[in-house]
Amino acid sequence: MRGYFAIGVEGLSKPMNAGTLFRSAHAFGASFVFTVGGVWSSGEARLSDTADSASEVPHYHFDNLGQLRLPDRCALVGIELMADSVELPSFRHPRSAAYVLGPERGSLSPELVARCDHIIRIPTSFCVNVAVAGSIVMYDRLLSLGRFAERPVAPGGPLAPPPAHVHGKQIIRNPESISGKSASQALEEAPPTDWPLKVGKPAGGR
Repeated sequence: MRGYFAIGVEGLSKPMNAGTLFRSAHAFGASFVFTVGGVWSSGEARLSDTADSASEVPHYHFDNLGQLRLPDRCALVGIELMADSVELPSFRHPRSAAYVLGPERGSLSPELVARCDHIIRIPTSFCVNVAVAGSIVMYDRLLSLGRFAERPVAPGGPLAPPPAHVHGKQIIRNPESISGKSASQALEEAPPTDWPLKVGKPAGGR
């Protein structure tokens, strides 16, 4: 699965909830976790984080929203019950995303909502626990972006394995910066391959 994700909480009041959330984040393959303001205690978080995720997944604590920093081109996705939130089953997850939940007894601050690129909601009748909500979103990301066999029509497991991965064509973005030679020279002197080489920008023009 390409890309990466992170998950965090704003205004946390119960560090043990974060410990449970971060343990799940570790299991789902998060690149980092974070907290914004609120109460943070690594000792309390460890009481529920039986996998000792802090030794495997970086945790960043920001004292306030003004300190929050994310990697370049990382979309901030708020998880909040709002009238105009996108329902999770209809949401296309960004390749690189940081998901953020509000406090246990409140909502995301208006300032943080304004910074979000997307706001999503889990279609439940009422709010669920912070750790539960985060795990649902991470599972949905894995389900929609991962490679799994198709579900069968009848109850039960898949009838066929997932399709084999197909490698794309090799892309030489800037041959001159590597060899000092023109693109045509680099192509002529490149070792033989099983697929044609492509010189240019990747899809999307980036």
